[in-house]
Amino acid sequence: MKKLVLGLAASLLISAGVWAEDVQVRSDRPDSYRVTEGDTLWDISGKFLENPWMWPEIWQVNPQIDNPHLIYPGDIVSLVYMDGKPRLNVERGQQTVKLAPGTEKLSPKIRYEPVAAAIPAIPLDVINSFLTGSRIVMPNEYNNAPYVLAGEDGRLVTGAGDFLYARGQIDSNVPVYGIYRKGKSFRDPVTGEFLGYQALDIGSVKVAAINDDIATMDITRTSQEIRIEDRLLPNADRAVESTFYPKAPEQDINGVIMTVEGGVTQVGRMNVVAINKGGRDSLQAGDVLAIHKDGKVVKDRVTGRPVKLPDERAGLLMVFRVFEKMSFAIVLDATRPLAINDKVLNP
Repeated sequence: MKKLVLGLAASLLISAGVWAEDVQVRSDRPDSYRVTEGDTLWDISGKFLENPWMWPEIWQVNPQIDNPHLIYPGDIVSLVYMDGKPRLNVERGQQTVKLAPGTEKLSPKIRYEPVAAAIPAIPLDVINSFLTGSRIVMPNEYNNAPYVLAGEDGRLVTGAGDFLYARGQIDSNVPVYGIYRKGKSFRDPVTGEFLGYQALDIGSVKVAAINDDIATMDITRTSQEIRIEDRLLPNADRAVESTFYPKAPEQDINGVIMTVEGGVTQVGRMNVVAINKGGRDSLQAGDVLAIHKDGKVVKDRVTGRPVKLPDERAGLLMVFRVFEKMSFAIVLDATRPLAINDKVLNP
């Protein structure tokens, strides 16, 4: 799986005209920070900024180093002021450069290292299954998809290395199909609109032979045992963008948290949640939203009437996978316990 890396585009950052007035520098920020393995860019930016998603707005690109928009363990991030405005700068740490088998040289400037070694924007192990093993489908797409008819030797369940029979419209031009099982359904808690089913990844198969509407499929991968009636869907292009831009949404967003992974009702930091806004609302992967809790209704003892207190901001989340009507997001900050039906708004 590709690393989800925070991209800091030079075309956006070198220009002196690129500046956001609402960038807020933390009063307790360090002068500099040495990047270590296990760090994420979100956590590092949070050491310097009150609003970490504004990191790209104040990034100072150093043209003398390779890939200045990527950060590696050992690099030093520091806060500097230029023309009275804060900028974040990176200096390459001393790194080991492989010259030939059995030889190496220490160099503070030259680096021959794959992009995958750059630290990720967010903890990818938390969201991996949602990036590669889950998708949202509508009823017609799921119900009309080919299905598992029988396993090898008539078995009801099958696994990797076996073969199975599937029935339906199998396209021989599709090299690999994913096996999916219908999971939870999503309905907008505000409007009542049906938003889709979560199709859970079970495994992968490839076409071995087709006879009328029955296909013999070789099982190449399984995450669970494949069962009769599981559905086959063409593998979607779900490659993660190698460049990732945390930012405020382009349009006003007013949504809610619908569910949290794990079937619980309380939400905390690093939990994955589903929200009722998606691509049709101009939401994009990387958009950061503020989480607000409804203000309580209390009795005004002076007037004797109930009054609703203001909503309270209680955390931040980042959208990482967008579907037409809904999205998955990860909670990156929570200042108090969060819950299903909390609001998500522009930060």
